[in-house]
Amino acid sequence: MPDTLTPAKPAARTTEHFDVLIVGAGISGVGSAYHLRTQMPGTSFVVLEAQGTFGGTWSTHRYPGIRSDSDLHTFGYRFKPWVGPPIATAEEILRYMGEVIEENDLAPHIRYRHTIASARWSSVQNLWTVEGTLNDTGEAFRFTANFLWMCQGYYRHSEGYTPEWPGMADYKGKIVHPQTWPEELDYKGKKMVVIGSGATAATVVPAVAADCGHVTMLQRSPTYYIPGRNAIELAETLRQLEVDETWIHEIVRRKILHDQAVFMRRALEEPEKVRSELLAGVRAHLGPDYDIATHFTPRYQPWRQRVAFVPNADLFKAISSGKASVETDEIERFTETGILLKSGKVLEADIVVTATGFNLNVLGDIAFEIDGKPLDFAESITFRGMMFTGIPNMAWVFGYFRASWTLRTDMVADFVCRLLTHMKAKGVRKVEVALRPEEKGMPLQPWIDIGNFNPGYVMRGLHLLPKGGNTREWQHTQDYWQEKNEFPAIDLDDVAFVYGGKVVADVPAAAGD
Repeated sequence: MPDTLTPAKPAARTTEHFDVLIVGAGISGVGSAYHLRTQMPGTSFVVLEAQGTFGGTWSTHRYPGIRSDSDLHTFGYRFKPWVGPPIATAEEILRYMGEVIEENDLAPHIRYRHTIASARWSSVQNLWTVEGTLNDTGEAFRFTANFLWMCQGYYRHSEGYTPEWPGMADYKGKIVHPQTWPEELDYKGKKMVVIGSGATAATVVPAVAADCGHVTMLQRSPTYYIPGRNAIELAETLRQLEVDETWIHEIVRRKILHDQAVFMRRALEEPEKVRSELLAGVRAHLGPDYDIATHFTPRYQPWRQRVAFVPNADLFKAISSGKASVETDEIERFTETGILLKSGKVLEADIVVTATGFNLNVLGDIAFEIDGKPLDFAESITFRGMMFTGIPNMAWVFGYFRASWTLRTDMVADFVCRLLTHMKAKGVRKVEVALRPEEKGMPLQPWIDIGNFNPGYVMRGLHLLPKGGNTREWQHTQDYWQEKNEFPAIDLDDVAFVYGGKVVADVPAAAGD
């Protein structure tokens, strides 16, 4: 018999009940809370956040230069005008979100430092029971809710993705992932290698270039970039004309989305021409003698992955200054003093930054149960990327990759509020989506069309995600330009929505004890 026993999990002293429980106080959770409060006044709700403050990515990520990779006219909420530069810093985004919380009295609804461990659905009670612990005290908590709104994002905040390369243990310098950047990291005068070519690498390199001895962006393959001024001429003109900021916000959003739709159409219809235009934009900053073919010509077509915007061309200015450079090669192994490439070249480095992506976080790493049975999310089928077969009374906000994430936050919120209102009118407490009789046995496919969009973090975690069907309703299309019209037209009385649990009485505050 062991000398010590594992202490029992502490039990929650009380149970609080809410109509809706929102998981996460990042950009999606705060936006969803706003819509719930304004579209369904009188609905009781709580927002549970594991961190000590709101903001999600914009609070947890502390690497140099952190900024949005989408314009804030579309990444910002549709209900609150954005008045700053289109590509914003984390500090500016947090200030904007803080204003939303303050202006709409959302703070009393948010509980910080609440880490959720489990979520259990009971078809007997038609309730979710959510349990976890308070980060600072270890005290257990328990909530029950009629509806669960997952706004936790899509990656694990505690750690980023770093591949295992041979020799890493032999390396004498520091290896840092941007997601967990140490505040005390001193890179002044040091040689730094940033592994990666996406938006994070393109942000870190120019941010550190002036202080580093030299910084090298090491990429296995290039990414498409669009350099441009961090300003929108239309917004500036409208402000000169003293147009109201609410109007400016909506007009500029529509213009940006129109331009993005045109770009996507052209990228699909004339990819080689679009490719040439993108490369010409880079060449204009690096000059005719720079090896664009090797370092800035991707192997994939422009529409397959997100195109990274480079505000004020700062990445290319850092390269042109000689303080930064690009190597396109693969890693053979780490050495004691740097990285040996497969070409035989050695990159000396005091610091290696692995801007190599995220670890996909499926449903917040929460242990889900449906009527006592552990949930295998990969066995469900997605309904438009927001509801899932076999999982009652739950919606998941998963935003857009090519367009701004928050566009889908607003649209999913409209749908959820409309669904909850419809349930109230029908006098029911349960809803889930199910294949129609004629759809049983339809061919299933991955959650997202990997021929259309295939970033590494999605591909690594695809086996953990729900399946898709062979019609748009049963797919996560990532197509804002069609979904903006399709979502409001969803027929909530369609047989794909299965309702149940007639309302007979109010749920007591201590339900689930």
